[in-house]
Amino acid sequence: MAAPVLRALLHGKWSSRTFSTTAVLCKRGVPLGPMPNEDIDVSNLAALEKYRSFSRYFKVAEKERKKLHWWPTYKKHITPKQDEQAKIDIGLPYPRTQRANVLKERKAIRRQNLTNVELERASRLRTLLIPLDEVKAEWERTRGPYHKQRIAKHYGLYHDLFDDATFVPRVLLRVEYDSDEEYVVPVYLGNLVTPTEALNPPRVIFEADEGSLWTLLFTNLDGHLCDTNMEYVHWLVTNIPGNKIESGEEICHYFPPFPARGTGYHRYVFLLFKQTQPIDLTDDMRPVPCHSLKMRTFRTFDFYKKHQTVMTPAGLAFFQCQWDDSVTHVFHQLLHMKEPVFDFVRPPVYHPPQKKFPHRQPLRYLDRYRDSDEPTYGFY
Repeated sequence: MAAPVLRALLHGKWSSRTFSTTAVLCKRGVPLGPMPNEDIDVSNLAALEKYRSFSRYFKVAEKERKKLHWWPTYKKHITPKQDEQAKIDIGLPYPRTQRANVLKERKAIRRQNLTNVELERASRLRTLLIPLDEVKAEWERTRGPYHKQRIAKHYGLYHDLFDDATFVPRVLLRVEYDSDEEYVVPVYLGNLVTPTEALNPPRVIFEADEGSLWTLLFTNLDGHLCDTNMEYVHWLVTNIPGNKIESGEEICHYFPPFPARGTGYHRYVFLLFKQTQPIDLTDDMRPVPCHSLKMRTFRTFDFYKKHQTVMTPAGLAFFQCQWDDSVTHVFHQLLHMKEPVFDFVRPPVYHPPQKKFPHRQPLRYLDRYRDSDEPTYGFY
């Protein structure tokens, strides 16, 4: 008889404890009042409507976040305009593979590796060597072009080249500058190359079918001295049979980079176009040598728009370049003009001649050799 009574008392005690704990948590955790964007009468806070659950609070908050406000917000200034041209893909067509087939192939390779006794033994003994060349080749074949597209979009190349129209660089374009007999400077995706290293024409390598025609363009997006919307073409070769650039028609010969002093880093882009038929660019032929900036004024978008029916962008590589001493030689010896300087060149510190026997003056000759942190007395 006593057991049921005791059980009932304990059950009531635990129920009251659970109810009291829940009540305390709800009292401490539930947010009060409406959203901050609404007009709130703070004179009587007790009469405001309370949110009784977090789900309701988050639902109203999300609704208020999506509502258009009459005042300007920061998103209006930082969010780029999404127009229809930004979605245009002007690249080569590519057959899409189903992701299910790709995952199935990966699972089969993983299952095969798990049953390989030699791989297990090499991994256990820490003698397993990963073929990085094969991994890089696989990346370049599968996800590499899409990663390159994201990098080019991050640097604003598509915006300045094709007015926000994009393409996936399907063709692997390798560009290398021979600095000397043993040192080679490669061009990747935005790496730094000095004007001295890019003084001579590079070695361009890409895979091409026999009988195909290509166009190679090398341009500077940030170097025009008069019009920010224009470019300077540094190299243009068309009707390249296969991958033999030396056999193509050189419309404009190679010219070394010359980023002006004080203008920061410039983007130099190599573009590879695939042609469907030969192109006649006799009217665009530049003289040899062509050391006139007016003749080298160029715009990639206009060039592509003129020949878009017979050429398609397929490869991309670019580097960044900043001023060095070789740029002065290019302006003076090749362009025959005064070098523009957009940076303040501080003159050297003036040191007046020291008197051998200063009359009623301290000997301050050694002040010019003091450290910068120590105080100096005078202009020495």
